[in-house]
Amino acid sequence: MSETPAHSSRQVAALFSGGRLTAIPRKPARREQLLEHLARTLFERDRVYTEREVNDALLAVHEDCSALRRYLVVAGLLERPRDGSSYRRGR
Repeated sequence: MSETPAHSSRQVAALFSGGRLTAIPRKPARREQLLEHLARTLFERDRVYTEREVNDALLAVHEDCSALRRYLVVAGLLERPRDGSSYRRGR
């Protein structure tokens, strides 16, 4: 059974309290929903970001910015060159 966008939005919203992410979901499907939300709302398409800018954006929602950054890169939602010199929104 496929989820509707509204249902998915409610599930993502339930992960936040006062604009802050309460926990990074352990279940891969739920974490993917969160990561897609973060990529869409925190990062503009066709803009290049420094690691510091990515960290600052992620710190606005959760203290473990390195884990979120890593998950976003692994999921292909943020792309970076091999040298890690910059980031840009992926798919």
